[in-house]
Amino acid sequence: MIYVDKRKRSPARAFKPQATFPQSPNSPIDYNQYELTSKEKGTAILMLALPAFMIGFIFYQNVILASLLAASGLFFPKVRRMQVIHKRKQLLYVQFKQALSCLSSAMTVGKSIESAFRESWEDLKLLYPDPACLIVVEFGMICRKLENGEPIEAALKHFADRSHLEDIQSFTDVFLTCKRTGGNLVEVMKRTATVIAEKLEIKQEIAVMVAQKRFESRVLVVAPVVIVAVLAFSSPDYMEPLYRGSGIVIMTICLLLLCVCYVITQKIMNIKV
Repeated sequence: MIYVDKRKRSPARAFKPQATFPQSPNSPIDYNQYELTSKEKGTAILMLALPAFMIGFIFYQNVILASLLAASGLFFPKVRRMQVIHKRKQLLYVQFKQALSCLSSAMTVGKSIESAFRESWEDLKLLYPDPACLIVVEFGMICRKLENGEPIEAALKHFADRSHLEDIQSFTDVFLTCKRTGGNLVEVMKRTATVIAEKLEIKQEIAVMVAQKRFESRVLVVAPVVIVAVLAFSSPDYMEPLYRGSGIVIMTICLLLLCVCYVITQKIMNIKV
């Protein structure tokens, strides 16, 4: 059980999650699905369209061709949607580790499974004051299902299926097996929390190691654009052959090569644990 003295707890010191996502406590969400709002779609389009227009104008010195390149921003909302889904699932993953610690602490002192979930929900509301926090909403739904007489197995399985996270699904399967066979649930929760903590630590170490290389890869992609821009505006006569006839084809090939290099570097840096 985690004891927190509410009288001494300052709101300014309360731990807050890195990000929250709007959702209704009464409407379960599928963590593999997310619909961008109109504002988010517009922002996502501009995030790619504006830089693409600038790069297109630098490479072609033509507003029409630059506008055609900027039209690629219309496809970025799909990429942005996947980014939001990934970020939300990672946030849930981190918060689930804390929830397991609360559950194991509650069950260590002899609480029943149902009581442990209710007490953990209260502890999580103190740790994450924002009512839209993902794990707080999910545990609230589980507790309400328990109050309505639904078995804990069904409520937890429903959450695991919607999370689409391998560790949460594996924990749920082991949890259900232990509950049916009388296994040590406290040890299962502690072990799962330890495994998740180790994975998070490894991910942080990898992120630190590749941070410099990631920055260098971005510099290598941006550098050619800057060089072309400097030459185009400082020596227009020297660059003029590249802005007409076969020069446009050459600039297009160079631009495609830069895009391919950027995609390859991003895939290399995306190390999964």
